Amino acid sequence: MAISKELVDEIFKQFGQDDINKLSIREMGKLVAQIEQKTGVEFIHMEMGVPGLPPLQTTVDAEKEALDKGLAALYPDIEGIPFVKNETARFAKLFMDIDVTPLNCIPSVGAMQGSFAALLAAARTNKSKPCTLFIDPGFPVNKSQLQLMGLPFKSFDILENRGEKLRSTLTAFLKEGDICTITYSSPNNPSWINFTEEELQIIGELATQYDVIVVEDLAYFGMDFRKDYSKPGVPPYQPTVAHYTDNYILLLSASKIFSYAGQRIGMMIISESLRTRHYPELKNYFTSDVLGHFIPYGALYATTAGTSHTAQYAFAATLKAVNDGKINFLDALKEYAEKAKRMKEIFLKNGFYIVYKENNDELADGFYFTVAYPNMTSSQLMKNFLYYGLSAISLSITGSKDNHGLRVCVSFVRQEQIPVLAERLKEFSEDMKKTNKFL
Repeated sequence: MAISKELVDEIFKQFGQDDINKLSIREMGKLVAQIEQKTGVEFIHMEMGVPGLPPLQTTVDAEKEALDKGLAALYPDIEGIPFVKNETARFAKLFMDIDVTPLNCIPSVGAMQGSFAALLAAARTNKSKPCTLFIDPGFPVNKSQLQLMGLPFKSFDILENRGEKLRSTLTAFLKEGDICTITYSSPNNPSWINFTEEELQIIGELATQYDVIVVEDLAYFGMDFRKDYSKPGVPPYQPTVAHYTDNYILLLSASKIFSYAGQRIGMMIISESLRTRHYPELKNYFTSDVLGHFIPYGALYATTAGTSHTAQYAFAATLKAVNDGKINFLDALKEYAEKAKRMKEIFLKNGFYIVYKENNDELADGFYFTVAYPNMTSSQLMKNFLYYGLSAISLSITGSKDNHGLRVCVSFVRQEQIPVLAERLKEFSEDMKKTNKFL
């Protein structure tokens, strides 16, 4: 054991929680930082979903160019600058094979603001349908957004609802008549499962049947490395619900795919059907009842009055280079897959098991995976990890019904730390087998 149990427990007490499961991702990061400061022991950080790669030079150069042009002095158009809207529409066609116009593409301050605006707008379309339905596990902050807005939500775990089972579970919720939105991520944070074409078709068909909006989070676009989604205009294309319904809002982000998290730039792609649709109840909150007007001029204007002008320019220039085939944006990201493969092997070798798996295929290697240890709850595992200089978050805060698993993020783990991870997990496993002393 690398770290004093007494010291860890004493620092944890300062957070005023009895259950470590209840710590947010950021709180977990703060706890680990304090332990590191007190002990001088560098942790293997697996708690934060932060890009671990440098940004693309094209992106950096483009933002410098935008600053040199004086764009920082000018307010950007609320609906986005033409450059980024045009390139996003091209990207949608070339990498998803969906037809949208620049009018359908609206930049946001990261996918986070995009989800905030989309979930808010959907919930205001019909007062008898205020609920968002989460297909969990998912990003915990999306639920925090709804709590902040005072909006209700429901959820279910995808773990036991793959394939055709998804239809009956979704139908049961939608028949209740109070769901305005279905939302999920794919590739999924935290499980890294990928929704299949069959599952996306089920979601799309039911969204149309019950007239609900699907908010699809594609923050990890193309990062299912079992297939090559990197070639513009060439199949396979990124799977999306947009192939199966017109009731969609897609969320893109530069944070992970372009390693540009610090500039907080994302994109909403709103179907033409939704963009032009009139929802009379929107007039209770805004001057227009058109959804495609409410989102930028109601939700986005009232929160940030637009998205960074220079970041939009950088995003647009990068999309153009990708669309033109000058950059393969997925090449650099394969390092995440390589690390995930090595790390999963180490966990499995030391007695852990993977919680979320694909039904009929091997789980992709990528940004995240999920682990558990026999006969330990997620709370026990999180706490014990700290004594060995390891940190991860509980699946419970992601909406998972599994009370044993943790989410492992590979991005912040350096290649040279992987042998250290192996040593610490080996020591952890040997100690658990010998004494079980921290359970």
